[in-house]
Amino acid sequence: MLAATLLSHLAVAEAAQTGLGKVAVAEAGISEALTPETKAGATEKRPNIVFILADDHRWDYLSAMGHPFIETPNIDRIAEEGVLFENAFVTSSLCSPSRASFLTGQYPQQHGVQNNFTPWNNSNVTYFEYLKQAGYNTAFIGKWHMPGAIPKLRGVDQFITFDHMGGQGAYYNTPYIINGKKLKVGETPVAGAQVNGYITDDLTNFTLKYIEDNSDKPFAVYLSHKAVHLSMQPDEEAAGRYRTEEVTLPREADSWLSFADGNFKHFLWAPLEKKVRDYAETAVAMDQQIGLVMDKLDELGLADNTLLVYAADNGYMWGEHRLIDKRWSYEESIRVPFVVRYPKAIKQPGTRSQEMVLNLDLAPTILQTAGIPVPGHMQGTSLLPLLQGEQQQHRDAWLYKYFEDFPYPVPEQTALRTKRYKLIDYKRGKQDELFDLQADPREQKNLIADPALADTYERLQTQLEAMRESISQPLSVSPIAVKH
Repeated sequence: MLAATLLSHLAVAEAAQTGLGKVAVAEAGISEALTPETKAGATEKRPNIVFILADDHRWDYLSAMGHPFIETPNIDRIAEEGVLFENAFVTSSLCSPSRASFLTGQYPQQHGVQNNFTPWNNSNVTYFEYLKQAGYNTAFIGKWHMPGAIPKLRGVDQFITFDHMGGQGAYYNTPYIINGKKLKVGETPVAGAQVNGYITDDLTNFTLKYIEDNSDKPFAVYLSHKAVHLSMQPDEEAAGRYRTEEVTLPREADSWLSFADGNFKHFLWAPLEKKVRDYAETAVAMDQQIGLVMDKLDELGLADNTLLVYAADNGYMWGEHRLIDKRWSYEESIRVPFVVRYPKAIKQPGTRSQEMVLNLDLAPTILQTAGIPVPGHMQGTSLLPLLQGEQQQHRDAWLYKYFEDFPYPVPEQTALRTKRYKLIDYKRGKQDELFDLQADPREQKNLIADPALADTYERLQTQLEAMRESISQPLSVSPIAVKH
């Protein structure tokens, strides 16, 4: 049985420290650790979980990050009332592998979703299964976008998604699917939730209704937006908002880069400045809907006991290195917003952390916050100690991997990212690169052949190889071994 196997996995995990007290993890105490309520002197409801994921939203397209014109007051509010991680990254800058990492807490080398063409293996264990075992009501609402048939995702009560346009969905008139049942365009999957046709609004409406209907019991909802992915189409209210704003492109870019150097494959079909404005307006439309979710939590008196996380599946390059899209190991591609609010744990709201955090860290953070021991097969590390101010250091280095996905003209590559340096190892077609990120944050000067850094290069290369091997080793608790 899955439940018994999950309990066995939890029994061998290390004890977790939550904002409500320590959870004892011994075989004799597992059932108590997984009851729907935690104990802090008195019975107290477990925290609710709201995770909101955007598509292709890079870290600096927020007003909180000083963007010259974009306005994201609601994401900014999460930062003001929580913690903004300014150095947040994904371990593979592509929709499907990154999304799988958020769910599983694993590198793509483990969960197996290497690119947008390798299918999800439903033997993978997600954080939803542990939450469900602990008594949570659970929902996934929005863009699934992993290859293969939409799975019957274990641990999820309400699974609302779409397979329209190959799983990308359209900004207008996407037909939805609920728990495997396909609906017609305009048909709502949730009684009492309005479908107005614009996908960002629709997904938010489904989420608001879910929160209302489950407010009396611990719930976990994952709201997965299509925005701000191509075609970067804002709603009517936000459309044209930045029409007159001047867009400053990277100095190596130009207005017609989207038609040059193989970038036509990304289907922008417009001057670069026009698409940057569309991207910003689409983000504004999404931010407005995030505000509605926050308002609903306030209205129902749930905000103080809710872990709220906003992040993105990858960044996006707007002409840096004369490139468009993601996939590459450069900062604009791999760096994402990651903003967390949890009033019960965060002692200094408005904190801006410089620690390097990863998409792998979401699942362990959710579980530890919920009072559930983090299982051994998760490769990420909980952020809860950082949120509580009990820990100052998180990680010194991590590994990035892009698996080639034809027809996109991007070579397979592995990168080691430390706090100061980045070493990129290309499989073909391009010289390896070494950057000093302190001296050269835009990664313009390749130091790979600099004799002054020969020792540094050798040390980083050794570290890259060691990490490449270690993260691919069979895990002590294999998700594949879970019985269904």
